[in-house]
Amino acid sequence: MVQPSTRESDRTGSGTPVPGRAWLMLALATIGFAVNFWAWALLSPLGPRFKDTLELSSFQQSLLVAVPVVVGSLGRIPVGALTDRFGGRVMFPIVSAATIVPVLYLGLAGHSSLTALLVGGFFLGIAGTAFAVGVPLVSAWFPPERRGLAIGVFGAGMGGTAISALTTVKLVDANGMSTPFLITAAVLAVYAVTAWLLLRDAPGRTVPTEPLVRRLAATARLPITWQAAALYAVAFGGYVAFSVYLPTYLKTGYGLTQADAANRMAGFVLLAVAMRPVGGWLSDRLGPVRVLAGSLSVVVVGAVAQAFTPALAPIGTIAFLAMAAALGAGSGATFALVALRTPADQVGSVTGVVGAAGGLGGFLPPLVMGSLYGEYGTYAAGLALLAVVAAAALAYTLTGVRTAAGGGKRKPRVGRRHRHHTTAGTTA
Repeated sequence: MVQPSTRESDRTGSGTPVPGRAWLMLALATIGFAVNFWAWALLSPLGPRFKDTLELSSFQQSLLVAVPVVVGSLGRIPVGALTDRFGGRVMFPIVSAATIVPVLYLGLAGHSSLTALLVGGFFLGIAGTAFAVGVPLVSAWFPPERRGLAIGVFGAGMGGTAISALTTVKLVDANGMSTPFLITAAVLAVYAVTAWLLLRDAPGRTVPTEPLVRRLAATARLPITWQAAALYAVAFGGYVAFSVYLPTYLKTGYGLTQADAANRMAGFVLLAVAMRPVGGWLSDRLGPVRVLAGSLSVVVVGAVAQAFTPALAPIGTIAFLAMAAALGAGSGATFALVALRTPADQVGSVTGVVGAAGGLGGFLPPLVMGSLYGEYGTYAAGLALLAVVAAAALAYTLTGVRTAAGGGKRKPRVGRRHRHHTTAGTTA
């Protein structure tokens, strides 16, 4: 039998219609992701201010903005597994409500010393686990041939960091340190209540019955877990690293004001956010391996160009925007790969591990950049290291990942399988 074209398959859903409620759940999940990421990124725009007022070293400033990243990243592993078990309808309100506590602490009392900020930043990391809640929730609502786009749209919620970048410093300057934290806490509370009332898991969701430890062990045995983790550590890790450290880089390396640096970081974030669903959409049509290979190639070129510290206009701006687009598209393509090759009842667990790798990938670069700048007075070595890592990821994509994915093209599903044995879009 002749298979329909990719375009026709996408239009008809291969006979699997997308219910209207699925789009509502996607919208609610994306909003929740954005709100939690807004909270997760509150400390980053204020890093230069804390460095001046608390007389922090470059390494201490880097540590301050990196702590929420690493906690939120590692927390995705248990939260993803818990989402497989209890569903996003339960976990999204819990994560959002729990984040209110550190946000209020930081805004009202936790910004007077480095120790207080680190404690608040540690618990602020809870917000970063929201990603591991949304991916399995969204994935279960959409058929495999639409999951790349759907998860890419959900991933655009990482634009919550842009909200923080655009508003935090301005609100502090206008109304005091507590203002952005109080506003964010109020939005989190509204979302937690809304999610509890409206959010629902997909009908017939596969619920695992094995203990948490056994499920995590099974996740560790899946090749896709580690393949996607390695790629996401570079793609999303690079995005996170720039989103938390770019204001410091631009202020120190180019002498920009704090507000100008924050605005430029917001532009970087917005472009990366816009390209994430594009990366998922292209993956549905071209295959995620091809999209990843193209994205990583752009990162290599952009990092090499920026390592020479060119003038910010136009070369530096072009290099950063090109890397933003590539990192966003690569992030979307990575989870398109996860959605295609992960068993349905393990999507949350795999997402947790892969998401943790992405966050950890964003934890180390700010520390490395801060240390190298403190030692040598230049960021060139750090950017050269990014180019090397991206080149290694590109080579791995074109070899090991491409082979495991059968050449990187999406395979149409043949027939219907019993739900318990169905993978998320994988054919034998």
